[in-house]
Amino acid sequence: MKVLVTGATGFIGNYVVQEIINKGFHVITTSRNREKAKAYEWFSKVQYIAHDLHDHQHNYFKFFHEPNILIHLSWEGLPNYQDFFHFESNLFSNYFFLKNMIEHGLENCVVAGTCFEYGMQSGSLHEDMDTKPVTSYGLAKDALRRFLEQLQCKFKFDLKWLRLFYIYGPGQGRSSILSQLERSLENQKEVFNMSGGEQLRDYLPVKKVAEYIVEVAVQDKITGIINCCSGSPVSIRRLVEDYLKQHEQTIELNLGYYPYSDYEPMAFWGNVGKLKKAAGETI
Repeated sequence: MKVLVTGATGFIGNYVVQEIINKGFHVITTSRNREKAKAYEWFSKVQYIAHDLHDHQHNYFKFFHEPNILIHLSWEGLPNYQDFFHFESNLFSNYFFLKNMIEHGLENCVVAGTCFEYGMQSGSLHEDMDTKPVTSYGLAKDALRRFLEQLQCKFKFDLKWLRLFYIYGPGQGRSSILSQLERSLENQKEVFNMSGGEQLRDYLPVKKVAEYIVEVAVQDKITGIINCCSGSPVSIRRLVEDYLKQHEQTIELNLGYYPYSDYEPMAFWGNVGKLKKAAGETI
């Protein structure tokens, strides 16, 4: 079985590629920068094809050697969630790439969505809920999903839309709260500035996220929208305190230094019923 991974050199992509290799599948990876890709441990174990998805091909399916499964993680410009380029540029470049793959023969398409599609809705978020995005990023992802669902009226293919929640682990972006905390500790800061920390969020380590993505991709029982998360809310303050305890570190938390976000509800997490079924886990 051949699996193509776009965005292979991204935070999540790196772990997904390694997980597919561990499963013993033939892996094709793509990103824009071959030199960056060469630095990854998996580079010599995969078939790498450098490509910018903005540079259109007549037949992407053939260009990427007719994969059995596409895991599409590519998306530019994060974490600038409110920038218009998400729907002015990213939405259409991603749609036309995926449409091209599908119309030329792709039958199994796995795409990374986002919990931001839910917008300001609180509590346990279920895949059947209406989407109400309030960010440019959430709007663009939600529109891409709708475009692909409409394509299913014309082309026969499985669509697995994985709504990713919050992810942490080695290699995460510098703006994430744990990355900021790590830098503060490394620089021996006495105080760590943060929000009040009472927001409830749904976090998963990136390695577990990669395992779920691959498990969902290779099964054919559960399709459509699937939340990819833990199902267990934790406060931001507890996340930080647990990290400090785990790493036997101390730093004064300056709670309330930053205001709470105006594009996220105070408390939300994902329902994991579909995810557990897809991964063959007990609910």
